[in-house]
Amino acid sequence: MRALVVDDSKPVRSIVTNVLRKLQFECSEAGNGQEALDALATGDRPDLLTINWHMPVMDGIALVRTLRADPRYKACKLLMISTEHAHDRIAIAREAGVDGYVAKPFTAEALTREIATLGLGPVTATRSPGAVRVLVVDDSTTIRNLLSKVLSEDQGIEVVATAENGQAGIESVRRHVPDVVILDVEMPVMDGITALREIRKLNSRLPVIMFSSLTEKGARATLDALMAGANDYVTKPTGGPAEVSQRIRCDLVDRIKTLAGRTSPPSSATATPLPSRPRQAAAVKGIVIGVSTGGPTALAELLPHFAPKAGVPVLIVQHMPAFFTAQLAERLTRLIGCDVREAVHGQSLGPDSVLLAPGGKHMEVARDGAFGRIRLTEAPPENSCRPAADVLFRTAASVWGNGTLGIVLTGMGRDGLAGSRVIVQNGGAVLVQDEFTSVVWGMPGEVARAGLAEAVLPTAQLGAEIGLRLRRGKAS
Repeated sequence: MRALVVDDSKPVRSIVTNVLRKLQFECSEAGNGQEALDALATGDRPDLLTINWHMPVMDGIALVRTLRADPRYKACKLLMISTEHAHDRIAIAREAGVDGYVAKPFTAEALTREIATLGLGPVTATRSPGAVRVLVVDDSTTIRNLLSKVLSEDQGIEVVATAENGQAGIESVRRHVPDVVILDVEMPVMDGITALREIRKLNSRLPVIMFSSLTEKGARATLDALMAGANDYVTKPTGGPAEVSQRIRCDLVDRIKTLAGRTSPPSSATATPLPSRPRQAAAVKGIVIGVSTGGPTALAELLPHFAPKAGVPVLIVQHMPAFFTAQLAERLTRLIGCDVREAVHGQSLGPDSVLLAPGGKHMEVARDGAFGRIRLTEAPPENSCRPAADVLFRTAASVWGNGTLGIVLTGMGRDGLAGSRVIVQNGGAVLVQDEFTSVVWGMPGEVARAGLAEAVLPTAQLGAEIGLRLRRGKAS
């Protein structure tokens, strides 16, 4: 096979050429895009071009577009090797027509792996072309190895690198350009939260999943990370190797693919369209909120708009374990300026109640007094969730009727869909978060596509709309 190495740096050309020759490529070189075109016009057509982005005379993007506009080079694989590592910049290169991308500085292993992914060289790619590139950052060698082994068993995931602390993780983000980062919270040299903030400076939209211990300290640190911009979290499983491996498969694989945008649209994508206008709203008697992935940040942005002076109960289901919901209630209390508590079985609801369902328990509204009371149960999970928004929504609708206002925020899955249908059937209203401001438009998207949402709004506008509906109810 033949390769043309295009880079204005002679040392870089030499490094790339050495790697390619070990893979049995015949190599020639060019110092910029115009030299590359001249070489192509007089020589044999190569199977692969490696192309630097920033070069004099003609840069890499211009060269890629020129080649992609010429049918003679349709079969050539174009691999960009560049110091540009931000996802929006890589997207520009891919839109121009590159088949692969390696960020500088790179290793011979990373370059070889990317060439294999393109189907070239003696190494056969074992991943699908659209495999999610994952970086694992954890100070435990055992955890790094186990995560790498289990995740690599899925053909849709490729573990491109591992790192033993946050500082090494940041360098790996630059070098390997992953699609998703799995980041431990507590590490030496640089902890996960500090690393997360540095990663966000490099790439504000790179999906990051925190991998934390199920302890009070771990819960506090994980919430710090979620507020600092982490997209999701998974608690570290305990038990024997087989049990831990199974929990990793169940808890991480779908999250990784969803956050990387590699999942297929849900089956309800062609369901009933949104209603053209809302029905005449009744006075709000209570607000129920269902949220999952990305929830802490969404709640912190939404609740201040109405919760401190709601005048009706505000009940929240956030998919989290018990340690985490207790910490989240404390955090929201500090952030929004009113008391947020974990719900207690049997407590009466009042106009100032802002309650969070405890992790591991369903929260129901039972008929009692002016607003009802809380009932907590350990009934079987629904939608693989306990607490489940569907349980809260349907019991609230049975008590508050057409005064029920349901809110579905960012999250994976379809929890809240069946409950929203019950709210609407009882004359209540449902509002959902829009796709752009959602970390994952799973739960709200299901409700919107089913035609159950009266409005689909960004988080801040959603909070303002809730406040407006509450004020209308007080004025009527």
